[in-house]
Amino acid sequence: MFFPSRVKYRKSQKRPQKGVDRSGTYLAFGSYGLKAMEARWITSKQLETCRRVIIRFLKKGGKLWIRIFPNKPVTKKGNEVPMGGGKGSVDHYVFPVRPNRILFEVDGISEQEAREALRIAASKLPIKTKFVKKEEI
Repeated sequence: MFFPSRVKYRKSQKRPQKGVDRSGTYLAFGSYGLKAMEARWITSKQLETCRRVIIRFLKKGGKLWIRIFPNKPVTKKGNEVPMGGGKGSVDHYVFPVRPNRILFEVDGISEQEAREALRIAASKLPIKTKFVKKEEI
């Protein structure tokens, strides 16, 4: 699972996600990619599940780039804990995705295989996504 090795602040505040992403919106490494069309938090478990699905399709032929990393801590209090007592401990990590963000990139396989691998990976995510490919110049 993905989580940061060190963080400056152990706990973070919830912030609203507004607008679209301006960074990470184009294919930088691979020929095919998966682009987010909605805003939502992607957990490290969801990211790991998608990575496994894509790697299974790539076998030894292609290469995968994961363009996001869950570095936002999400806290949770224990069951039956009374009101007050401060903020709970860190439970898991997420990445706040906004529309137009490239999540995964693949290269070294045919378009049909890439489309199928990213389609199955997209079904593991809680957001609508879109298959994109690098335009030939």
